[in-house]
Amino acid sequence: MQPYMGLGNSLQTAQSGGVSGASRGVFVGANGGTVMDYITIATTGNAIDFGDLTVARWQSGGVSSETRGVVTAGATAGDVVSNVMDYITIATTGNATDFGDATVARRGLAGVSNLTRGVSGGGFSGAYSNVMDYITIATTGNATDFGNLTTTPNHTAAVGGDTRGVWGGGATPSNTNIMGYITIATTGNATDFGDLVVANSTMSGGVQSSTRGIFSGGNAGGITNVIQYITIATTGNATDFGDLIAANYAPAGVSSLTRGVIGGGGDSPDTNVIQYITIDTTGNATDFGDLTVARPFATGVQA
Repeated sequence: MQPYMGLGNSLQTAQSGGVSGASRGVFVGANGGTVMDYITIATTGNAIDFGDLTVARWQSGGVSSETRGVVTAGATAGDVVSNVMDYITIATTGNATDFGDATVARRGLAGVSNLTRGVSGGGFSGAYSNVMDYITIATTGNATDFGNLTTTPNHTAAVGGDTRGVWGGGATPSNTNIMGYITIATTGNATDFGDLVVANSTMSGGVQSSTRGIFSGGNAGGITNVIQYITIATTGNATDFGDLIAANYAPAGVSSLTRGVIGGGGDSPDTNVIQYITIDTTGNATDFGDLTVARPFATGVQA
């Protein structure tokens, strides 16, 4: 297992993009497990069992449309990298279905979407990867090459708006503060966006409104409780937002247009805590409820 900086594992916080009036969020995967559980984003309370992945894995990327969530690649038992993509219909419950294959088997990637197209980038496949590939979420089939990220980040995080996706942080192998962006509807290489508050990896991404993207927690030379935000349509450095309830690495994120929900994570021991923020304000996170299983390195999808 490839170690990540300072924590003894090589794993990422994987998240989904897509800006919509999402009502349900699903937290997918765990170390050695197929678990999926869901919440209603606008309320508070404990997560409920959703179903199982086709293959037990973690460190996956996730993208969402208004109906479907797709979970891309990741690591299976023994930390073996996978190219498997699964999908679920988020409004129902049940087990995942095979979608197709990623262009590269890898773990530690993160995804963004514009509700039609999903783009997954970064990760580790025996070497640190800058690969981006894309799918059309409403269809099934294999992913297609999109271009390259500005860095080669493992356990990176990503947020996306209607037109733009932004990847932030990761290990290359040292933690980086670099953010890069793409225009989701096109193909091509990423462009520099700005810098995180501090070099960081294993953050949660996948929390965004129509204007703002949120990164939280992670490993910044030590496990951190920092929440930071960007304005997706512009470029520039991230700004402090507030703090998580406790320092946490590798939580997963889901969101509606107004609320971001961060679930699980690790900090000896792993946590089942779910917490939430109001995205377009600033301030500290508030308790939401508990996941069905305490775990870091899950993936969030929402619709």
